[in-house]
Amino acid sequence: MNQDSKKIRSIAAAGMLAAVTLVLGLTNIGIIPIPPANVTTMHIPVIIGAILCGPKVGLFLGAVFGLTSVWKAFTATSSLVAPLLAASPVLVIVMSLGSRLLVPVVAGAVYRGIAKRKSTLAAILAPIAGSLTNTVCYLGSMLLFYIISGIDASAVLAIVAGVGALNGSCEAVAAALICGPIILALRRQKSETK
Repeated sequence: MNQDSKKIRSIAAAGMLAAVTLVLGLTNIGIIPIPPANVTTMHIPVIIGAILCGPKVGLFLGAVFGLTSVWKAFTATSSLVAPLLAASPVLVIVMSLGSRLLVPVVAGAVYRGIAKRKSTLAAILAPIAGSLTNTVCYLGSMLLFYIISGIDASAVLAIVAGVGALNGSCEAVAAALICGPIILALRRQKSETK
């Protein structure tokens, strides 16, 4: 396959995965509100794109995810985001966008680091790492920004710890179960068409 064909395939894949990310983000499928927090599935196409299409596509998809998350924060505020949004909308943007941009970086790095030796293991561990990055960075920055903004963080600390443990583990398992087989199947198909 020549360079132009690879570029066209990458652009097409990025477009399709961005469309999936937008559909997930603009419906309650991608960020499912379960008070007091949200369960996120929007990281799944970001992780797949980062692993299969590379870091540029991954960062593009992470930005789509982050911008959609910013939009959700301003239009359908959760009880955890509302106090921070009232104190500093800029910190909400940084929290929503910054943590989402780290997902493809971590997922891609973990995949590349393991795939040469164990591709099946890499296809499982990379989505888990990407998902946990999303949870830890988003909730961690939320807690940090609560403290920076002078908002009482004691109540949110307990919620963040509980939500992070429960939702984060569920999201990580879902990412491994969904992303792993997709990554393995598309990698296998790609090697057969060479």
